[in-house]
Amino acid sequence: MNKRFAFSVFCPTARWNVMLALCLAVCTVAPKLSAQERKSVFIEFDAPGAVNGTYAWAINPAGVVFGAYQDANYVEHSFLRGPDGHFTTFDPPGAANGSGPVGYTPTAINPQAEVTGIYTDASYDSHGYLRTPEGGFTTIDAPGAALGGCCIAGTEPISINTAGAITGYYFDVNAIVHGFVRERDGNFTTFEAPGAGTGVFDGTYATSIDPAGIVVGDYEPGAHGFLRAADGNFTSFDPPGSTFTVPESIGPAGVVAGYYRDANFVFHGFLRASDGVLTTFDAPGAGIGTNYNQGTSAFGINPAGVITGYYVDASNVAHGYLRARDGAFTTFDAPDAATDYNGGTFAVSINPADVITGFYYDADFVPHGFVRIP
Repeated sequence: MNKRFAFSVFCPTARWNVMLALCLAVCTVAPKLSAQERKSVFIEFDAPGAVNGTYAWAINPAGVVFGAYQDANYVEHSFLRGPDGHFTTFDPPGAANGSGPVGYTPTAINPQAEVTGIYTDASYDSHGYLRTPEGGFTTIDAPGAALGGCCIAGTEPISINTAGAITGYYFDVNAIVHGFVRERDGNFTTFEAPGAGTGVFDGTYATSIDPAGIVVGDYEPGAHGFLRAADGNFTSFDPPGSTFTVPESIGPAGVVAGYYRDANFVFHGFLRASDGVLTTFDAPGAGIGTNYNQGTSAFGINPAGVITGYYVDASNVAHGYLRARDGAFTTFDAPDAATDYNGGTFAVSINPADVITGFYYDADFVPHGFVRIP
């Protein structure tokens, strides 16, 4: 997961630990629930060579899935899965200790099937990469990124738009985090959100970029949401009652989906409209326990404003959901997902046809990828 998920090859920061607790434990507008789960088709899969798990992170309009898998030594490798089920597995040149998407990256593949991710070299320094549909690689190192191993984490691309612009963040020699945009021609713009701190792991975390070049993310300390316009102007925001705001995905016209944590450590989803109006929501069945970070997380949004994510119930089991533009929910579970403590279904990305991808944990706590076709 990006700043967020414990399966990264990097050392976790405090913000990663928040999402680790959420995923391993796996003001609000009243939701409207669909009468029953629509009949849908689930495809469960494992990448070739996966021994210790397959994680599907992102899906593009054509149904190509981008993800990572772990081999027998728990080293991560990247994969693409075509809509016909064909797999392409790869590691960028120079990857000696794994590669893959950076944790939760709901928009790390664009319509042209260009993908961005990370790899670690023999010194455990991290670098970003861009892979073309033909298999060509470009290494991405942001200006000022430290290369000191593990917890000084180098460059982490998170999102790529239709124009091939990439956003993400990098760590400097003091482990302060900075946002960046890399244009298709290789030019970098680095930036700091107003209010971003200068302590270890404080700074600006850019998480998604839309076709117009609008970037969203959050800044620390405190985790507050921001929107950076293409001209560089910033707008900061937090849903009412938030103590930790994480925008995860931006759709066309600047509509943002994400999640926040309240004072009781319960998570809630939010939608921020292009005019700045915030709508918060909870999936039916979401738990409100304070010990295991229960609640609702939103990760992907498509051009129609349909949102996907997952919720953790009172038994600490995760379930996927689709939230329609009118607020109606459809909840679902992968057929082979465990339904006991710490198991469940984690939906993270949705394409324009409402096809959803993500992963689930089986009864042995092994992750597998899935595609849900409505």
